[in-house]
Amino acid sequence: MNSLTPPPAAERLKDIEPFHVVELLTRARQLEAEGRDIIHMEVGEPDFPTPPPIADAAIAAIRAGQTLYTPALGLPELRTAISDFYRTRYGVEVPASRIAVTAGASGALNLAFACLANPGSEWLLADPGYPCNRHILRTYEGRPCALPVGPESNFQPTPEQVAAAWNERTAGLLVASPANPTGTLLSLGQIKALADSIRQRRGHFLVDEIYHGLTYPEAADGGETPTACAAGDDIWVINSFSKYFQMTGWRLGWMVIPEAYVRAVEKLAQNLTLCPPTIAQHAALAAFAPETIALLEARRAEFRARRDFLAPALEALGLRVVARPEGAFYLYCDCSALATDSFALARDLLEKAGVAATPGLDFGSNQPERHIRFAYTTSIPRLAEAVERLRSYFGR
Repeated sequence: MNSLTPPPAAERLKDIEPFHVVELLTRARQLEAEGRDIIHMEVGEPDFPTPPPIADAAIAAIRAGQTLYTPALGLPELRTAISDFYRTRYGVEVPASRIAVTAGASGALNLAFACLANPGSEWLLADPGYPCNRHILRTYEGRPCALPVGPESNFQPTPEQVAAAWNERTAGLLVASPANPTGTLLSLGQIKALADSIRQRRGHFLVDEIYHGLTYPEAADGGETPTACAAGDDIWVINSFSKYFQMTGWRLGWMVIPEAYVRAVEKLAQNLTLCPPTIAQHAALAAFAPETIALLEARRAEFRARRDFLAPALEALGLRVVARPEGAFYLYCDCSALATDSFALARDLLEKAGVAATPGLDFGSNQPERHIRFAYTTSIPRLAEAVERLRSYFGR
């Protein structure tokens, strides 16, 4: 046996943190194995299965032997289908030539930061926000700089905040609309204002739209939530087949790239991934079929009904919903009236109430101890049972 100490891993690993909720999820699975009934409200994925037309298309592709590599930026017919989707749903012309199909939205963000992040360059990210974004950036030697956001701006950055934080090392801004963990949206006017501010500073603007489709019309002036693609062709827009299209495990997403960077992204994709998953791409061709969209819209209505049930129920227990939940499937709550440490509270809820939720610690350093996220990714009867368990736990 070699007793020598192995050489160290790269320095960047010191800044890469795990998902803290994994500890809770591991414990939840252990409790379930022991026979406990756990209501999962920590999981950031739809509970619905992939729509049958998509699954059928995958099976047909396998049987037809369509299992070889595709072009690095994806099947041309899928890139065209995504372009058509922007035209029909949003009324925006996005050339297929600017669309890269990727290995999930995470793959898109990897390609974007591999293309744009120089060592030591600083990038503004909202806090609270999805933690993997800052860790992907750090992997490419960029430096994430947190922008603390709160109820006064509906947990979204403002142009004034960007201007105050920008310095000679700042390279760009990444926002999410709808956002995780808050479910908040940016209006098209807000996106345009941010884009103008960043253009003035010759920076890059990236918009994460992976929860698009899971937005609720009454919160968006009765129409479809606008895409950042409508605010300019110099904006990097990231989307996914995971959330609205309910293909989480298929690992497929896409990115709209400013024209000047398409070839650079293609070279990176050729070297980093060769191509996105072939079977998933053939499956996704059925994602835009009318029968698929009809099913997805029915499921969107179900998510809205769950939100409308759960938000007032949590408020009645003293878990104050601090962000307007206009999209995604999350409620971000201030739990400080009931507990001083959201991570300890999440552990206790799991052990004593059988309810799994995500503590604020996973989403940044902006008052994480007073916030907890509940995902409404389970049926209304199960949500009702969770509320009753929480009521009992809090003595309400």
